[in-house]
Amino acid sequence: MRKVMIYTGGGMLIAWGVSHLFPTAGIVAGFGPISADNARVITMEWINEGLTLIFLGLLSISAAVMEKKGPDTAKMIYVLVFFMLAAMSVLSVFTGYRIDFLPYKLCPYIFTFAGLLVLQGVRGF
Repeated sequence: MRKVMIYTGGGMLIAWGVSHLFPTAGIVAGFGPISADNARVITMEWINEGLTLIFLGLLSISAAVMEKKGPDTAKMIYVLVFFMLAAMSVLSVFTGYRIDFLPYKLCPYIFTFAGLLVLQGVRGF
């Protein structure tokens, strides 16, 4: 059951990360007339978050798959993924969560829930 939770949390992260990549142009356009520099920053942030989520999901799943080869390494990866997601969740609460756009409001919940699922990779934690 523990690995199912890790795979589920990792899969959620990958799916949410991929979902960030496709609507990028529409998200930037939703800000209305802004400078080219601001548009680039928003584009960079949106894509960066998507890629970070994909990376964390792949890292979690990879650790679960490779666990038998190095359980201490896998545990360290699970903890690092959890703390990264916790930091992203806190950042989201103070930034995107305050914007009236549902996907922004979902981020802290998705980050926290997926992080807790991945943390299940650490036995006895």
